[in-house]
Order: sequence, then structure tokens, then C-alpha cells
Amino acid sequence: MNLPIVGVVASGRESNETVHEHRAQEIGEWLASEGVNLLTGGGGGLMAAVSRAFYERPNRRGLVIGVLPCVKDDPKTPKKNYPNKWVEIPIYTHLPLSGPEGGELLSRNHINVLTSQVIIALAGGEGTLSEIKLAVTYKRPVVAYLDSPADIPGLPNRIPIYQQIGAVQRFVRVKLRAGGVLR
Repeated sequence: MNLPIVGVVASGRESNETVHEHRAQEIGEWLASEGVNLLTGGGGGLMAAVSRAFYERPNRRGLVIGVLPCVKDDPKTPKKNYPNKWVEIPIYTHLPLSGPEGGELLSRNHINVLTSQVIIALAGGEGTLSEIKLAVTYKRPVVAYLDSPADIPGLPNRIPIYQQIGAVQRFVRVKLRAGGVLR
């Protein structure tokens, strides 16, 4: 069975902010119960938190996919700490750029965005912002699950921001149905 792919873009850095961890856990658990595959950049921080929550959900149908960057001068070696231990399908790339260079052609962010039918943004920095901007460029639906736009500095005004998971769920379901990938 072909399941839709929902991308979650988020910080790869560890955070002490439990509200962001809680949101990542909520999204991961919900997506696992929704019958979709989860796609992230395969790293730590909130990417790991959403992957762990998805992976640990009983009776899920989908898989955790991680699109991995490589070491800059060694395309055969993934960056340190990639993939996180919950990634079930690691996609190894020859693409080293991330963070502030996440919009460049040698960034895996293009694959993350183009492979996802819909994208959920959690708190993050320049790398997360670059994926959101790519989603806009490639006309992929994207929604932010945040307390405020300050959780992703530079977030474009046109990106809907929701503070409640129910609103995020409605957005994702509508976009997946519109694309013909949910029954």
C-alpha cells in the first residue's frame, strides 16, 4: 500500500524547551496514527523527538524516513550523529549543505520538500527556514505548529501558524485529500 509522506521540518539541535519537545511528540504520535510515512532530515533535536514518537506508536502503518546529509568532503559518509536511531529508511545522499546553506543545490532540503506531500514546521533555525522557503518555491503546502513566528526567525507571513494540534491536523488532512492521497 502506498502511504502519503508527510515531512516534518524542525531544529536538529538539542533544546531545553519542553514545549517544543511536546509539540514534536504530539505530531509524531498523531502522524503515526494517521497512516502516513514520516520524513525528516534524520538528525537530532526535534527531528529525533518527532521520529521517536512516531516510531514508538503501537500499530502504526507508516515508516520513519530520514534524508541524510554527508560530510562535506566525503560523500560516502553521513554527517556525525546521522541518522537518529528511529530512522527506519535512511536515504544517504552526496549532499553536504544544511543550515544557512539549506536552500543551495547541494542541500538535501530539496529532496525533503519535493518528496513530501505536505510539510509541518516545528521550531527551528536557518535550516528549517530554508526548507519552508523551498516548500513555498516548490508549491508544497506547509503549516507551522508554533507558539509564535519568533520560533522560526524570518518565517514568511503567508505560512499559517497554529498553536493547537487540531488546527494542524485539519490543515494536513485537507491538503492530503486535495492531493488525492488520503481516502
